[in-house]
Amino acid sequence: MRTSAFLYPWDVVGDPEAPGRLAALGIRQITLASAYHSTRALTPRHPRHRIVTASHAAVLYPPDPAHWSGHALKPFAAGDWASGDAYGEAAEALAAAGLDVHSWVVLAHNSRMGAEHPETSVVNAYGDRYPWAPCIAQPAVRDHLVALAAEAAVRPGALGTELESCGWYGLAHLHAHDKIAGVGLGDAGQYLMSLCFCGSCGEGYEALGVGPGRLAEAVRKALEPLWQGTAPPGASVRELLGGELAEAVAAFRTGTARSLQEQAVAAVRAAGPDGFQVLLHADPEAHHCGANAGVDPAHILAVADGVVVPCTGGPGLLGPFVPHTRPGTVLAANLTVVSGMGGSPARLAADAARAAEAGATELRLYHAGLASDADLAAVGEALRPGG
Repeated sequence: MRTSAFLYPWDVVGDPEAPGRLAALGIRQITLASAYHSTRALTPRHPRHRIVTASHAAVLYPPDPAHWSGHALKPFAAGDWASGDAYGEAAEALAAAGLDVHSWVVLAHNSRMGAEHPETSVVNAYGDRYPWAPCIAQPAVRDHLVALAAEAAVRPGALGTELESCGWYGLAHLHAHDKIAGVGLGDAGQYLMSLCFCGSCGEGYEALGVGPGRLAEAVRKALEPLWQGTAPPGASVRELLGGELAEAVAAFRTGTARSLQEQAVAAVRAAGPDGFQVLLHADPEAHHCGANAGVDPAHILAVADGVVVPCTGGPGLLGPFVPHTRPGTVLAANLTVVSGMGGSPARLAADAARAAEAGATELRLYHAGLASDADLAAVGEALRPGG
């Protein structure tokens, strides 16, 4: 199967050995970040540094002022962790080593936007804002995300793109010094704590005949047994919230995410050359939030060229997508190959075989820049013919 590894520009810029080292592993493609959220990243082989701190969400190339003229929200430039055209410099070096380069674009995950424009953030049923989570129902946010998708995806030399967080973001977030795990919310509780009650979402609920005040009160009431520890194990959203409200909320949020995904993909295709591949990082449960946006498999595979699906815990999430594929559809199994982050590079060959049996057509390896030398050696062994 075709294999691509994720990479940041700072893994390559300043390390002339990086492109050849990656090509020697047997990887054919690099999925290179062009717009990324704040992070602290290890660079275990770089000749100049070991830790890169990206203090805010940024584009990793110079944004075009003409592209952003008239937009209320604009992307933030990167600091010294990816100054100038870091993406372009890294992409050129990787291509020179014979590697195909696709862009990697993070959309609805931006803590600096939430800090500087708090009105753009998701607001939960208690009135708490999530500054890392732009609300995708807000017109200004949607305008920004669609414009960002088009510019950050279609970088010079890129043959395709992968759009991450192209949907709802919510409670789950790798936050600094996180202290929210004291109560086990489960899948339903995470969903209820991720529902947004900003003005735009309130209008959306009203249009479906659900008053936002009534809904917020119902959500708080539904969550109370979770705070008390008395909720039935594995209780569903319908059981906690009631069927009528659960269906209305799902209809609004699913429709909102679908239309954003359609608009983002269309904008990328309009900006890119013929044959430019557009994939989404996706989860087949439409109510799920986060980097792997919840989607309806039939809908998203009618819109995009394919999906990238988390498979480190097994290939089960591929199944709902398989019946909706067509010739040329990409089902990429995303496997973590960093041992310190829960990956098993020594099992890569076996995991890849299981993913192929489940319907995967390609592999994604997370993350070639973060992996140790030993992890990369195991990846190279697995990708070697007969490995």
